[in-house]
Amino acid sequence: MAELRPSVAPGPAAPPASGPSAPPAFASLFPPGLHAIYGECRRLYPDQPNPLQVTAIVKYWLGGPDPLDYVSMYRNMGSPSANIPEHWHYISFGLSDLYGDNRVHEFTGTDGPSGFGFELTFRLKRETGESAPPTWPAELMQGLARYVFQSENTFCSGDHVSWHSPLDNSESRIQHMLLTEDPQMQPVRTPFGVVTFLQIVGVCTEELHSAQQWNGQGILELLRTVPIAGGPWLITDMRRGETIFEIDPHLQERVDKGIETDGSNLSGVSAKCAWDDLSRPPEDEEDSRSICLGTQPRRLSGKDTEQIRETLRRGLEINSKPVLPPINSQRQNGLTHDRAPSRKDSLGSDSSTAIIPHELIRTRQLESVHLKFNQESGALIPLCLRGRLLHGRHFTYKSITGDMAITFVSTGVEGAFATEEHPYAAHGPWLQILLTEEFVEKMLEDLEDLTSPEEFKLPKEYSWPEKKLKVSILPDVVFDSPLH
Repeated sequence: MAELRPSVAPGPAAPPASGPSAPPAFASLFPPGLHAIYGECRRLYPDQPNPLQVTAIVKYWLGGPDPLDYVSMYRNMGSPSANIPEHWHYISFGLSDLYGDNRVHEFTGTDGPSGFGFELTFRLKRETGESAPPTWPAELMQGLARYVFQSENTFCSGDHVSWHSPLDNSESRIQHMLLTEDPQMQPVRTPFGVVTFLQIVGVCTEELHSAQQWNGQGILELLRTVPIAGGPWLITDMRRGETIFEIDPHLQERVDKGIETDGSNLSGVSAKCAWDDLSRPPEDEEDSRSICLGTQPRRLSGKDTEQIRETLRRGLEINSKPVLPPINSQRQNGLTHDRAPSRKDSLGSDSSTAIIPHELIRTRQLESVHLKFNQESGALIPLCLRGRLLHGRHFTYKSITGDMAITFVSTGVEGAFATEEHPYAAHGPWLQILLTEEFVEKMLEDLEDLTSPEEFKLPKEYSWPEKKLKVSILPDVVFDSPLH
């Protein structure tokens, strides 16, 4: 539960109006991390020292459900001359370390990130006659924050979020999100580390798909060129009824050219998927690593989960080299990649840590495999093939319903345990599939109907007997079954 209230002194939401540096007596009462972010807010909005706030009634560190202590809401006048409309500016407090006393975030020093290293912002176009900001964006931000706290996976600029519902629970076409740097908020150095500001940008389904097939940064740049779709500051208009491709059909050509030239930056997704080893009888439970009904597969080892986690972590990073991340069971805290590291040692919950030593699981070559995906995951297979493998890259599906993974690799990817001689290889419940360029082209022809979901009927099966490979697209309920 949350409540709406103006932030007024002397409560925790309003530092002294004299400037960003609080007097020593006040600093002991006002959390330093919170105060540092408020200094940046006051720099932008000196005339709004006490903005409206949505605040968690029971704080997260006291057992409440909402990780964000506050969401402040400011009125931004925009700039008509620069095609920047008046809008509401939402800023979160809580993904970074506000307190520095380990009540929420572990204090790791002043030089690294504060907490998760970022706060969320959102810019919503102000409707004519609207005197107060809508509060639904605050709950949207809480939802994203809950995901970050529960998964301990961080966001970075260029990321996309598949939401599959109008952001404001209306009939709007704006049903997904991209993330980018806030155009006005500057990074803040607090006593507990550095905080950057990532802005949520609402997008249509077609724009999300283009971001997946190409990259988020490319679509964000296109949105900046279309005033009604965001403009220079990427302001979300929930009443926008057309995609950028309907507004300017030439933009689709730029996306198609980008996909052909650059491929896709998306190197992995969490998905509903599974695989079976058809070359081994299902009753052979001692060595089988397949995901079968009625069996309990062995869990991914710590080293495997680290490598897969690194692949997913770098999902939107441009690959300079087609190399799978090295297997490393140590936590990576000093990455220089655009993507900030996850703070977990496992892809899933603590229960997914290894139950047998990594060195005792041998890599097995398989003769025949059966891949299973739900419709949403299956629709990404053409992206995996065209946007990744044809560009010498890799793509990973990590199951959200079981402790297993499927990685497709091309012949140019180093560090894979699947080879041209043995294209199907499993290490525990992690399957790697190596596909040659010729076979990828054949699969793209056969899977063409995956790109037309309105004509798709489940279940659907594709088979390449000469390659001993079968792919099934199944209803969600199959993966939701506790037996699966």
